[in-house]
Amino acid sequence: MTVRTIDVRERVMTRNDELAADVRARLAAAGVPSFNLVSSPGSGKTLLLERTLERLGDRLRIAVVTGDVQTQNDADRLAAHTDRLVQAVVTNGACHLDARQVTSALEAIDLEDTDLLFVENVGNLVCPASWDLGETAKVVVFSVTEGEDKPVKYPKMFRMARYAVLNKVDLLPYLDFDVDRAVAFAREVNPDLRFFLTSARTGEGLDEWTAFLQSQVPSTVTT
Repeated sequence: MTVRTIDVRERVMTRNDELAADVRARLAAAGVPSFNLVSSPGSGKTLLLERTLERLGDRLRIAVVTGDVQTQNDADRLAAHTDRLVQAVVTNGACHLDARQVTSALEAIDLEDTDLLFVENVGNLVCPASWDLGETAKVVVFSVTEGEDKPVKYPKMFRMARYAVLNKVDLLPYLDFDVDRAVAFAREVNPDLRFFLTSARTGEGLDEWTAFLQSQVPSTVTT
């Protein structure tokens, strides 16, 4: 008897890429840049987004979609810093967001009334690297508490990202962490990676980060 093998993953990924292309086209038509924030758990990306909303919320119309495995805790935290809708995607165990979920989230977002979209992905440096969400760019967030070799341990994520945020730099005096070595490891994987050194807790480096975000928006809305 002949056995026919169906590659389910390939079909699912193909459909995801089709949806992601549609998301990208819709965002481009509306002139809305989007950033997919990816990290391991505990890197501080939710606090980074909180501080970003605090600093830019009165200048930019920011939409947020946040993914978590079981709770909407991150979405609740972010909603406290904006009067705009924050959408929580609870994956019920799935280790990443997909383009279908972002497509669904866009139905509740008025893109004509939006300047910037953040997607906060599930805390995982493996699965989200393979899933295109239609974003302008992936931003990988890691911290000085995680070890300098994170980029070479999870190379695909750093290769797929366009920007990297090295967070919690306020803790450097108390840790045996070599920033230059961490950046060098990342540049081995992705020579074009642009770095931001930040402390979401103290605010260090956030001026550069928020100035960059503003520079990506075609037109800035001020109040």
